[in-house]
Amino acid sequence: KHWEEHYTLSLELFDLAAKCALTNGDVVSLTFLYEQVNEYGRSYEDKLNVTYFITCALASSSRLPQSIDRGLDILATLGIDLRGNELSMDACVRETKELLSGYTDDDILNIRRMTDPTMIMAMNFLGKLEVGMAQIRPESCACVMQRIIQLSLLHGMSPVSPVGFVHLGSYMAKLGYMREGYHYV
Repeated sequence: KHWEEHYTLSLELFDLAAKCALTNGDVVSLTFLYEQVNEYGRSYEDKLNVTYFITCALASSSRLPQSIDRGLDILATLGIDLRGNELSMDACVRETKELLSGYTDDDILNIRRMTDPTMIMAMNFLGKLEVGMAQIRPESCACVMQRIIQLSLLHGMSPVSPVGFVHLGSYMAKLGYMREGYHYV
């Protein structure tokens, strides 16, 4: 009944409880909370927080491939499809360098802050993917980095944006562009 009478409060409390359950490693409670929000949430966006937490729990409980697949599915639903778009690291770095060539350091440092809650959650999923893919699909990491930077330039900087730039710098260094790579780290 609380979902009907106090929807916003219920959603916020369930999101916070799910975050606590994730922090405590309580997957049973997290799963229950996820199922409740999934059943009573009014929109896909309302379900994103708890879906992110359950995806994190998968990654933490030795189910990294499932976590990555779920993250890719959610991003595709949000219009950010990374499947079938796997360029080589060299190609992703080249394209990203080209994209950034139109920006000065001051332009990048002064990009507005990301405010769209759905896009912020998408960036959280991308950040989680970057870390997970580095472990089991390293060939896919560069396209995740590229998308983080593209979305940051288009929609504003989020707390995940620096992850994209740091990974760009490390990929550039790995390809032999040490000085240029250091610029972003």
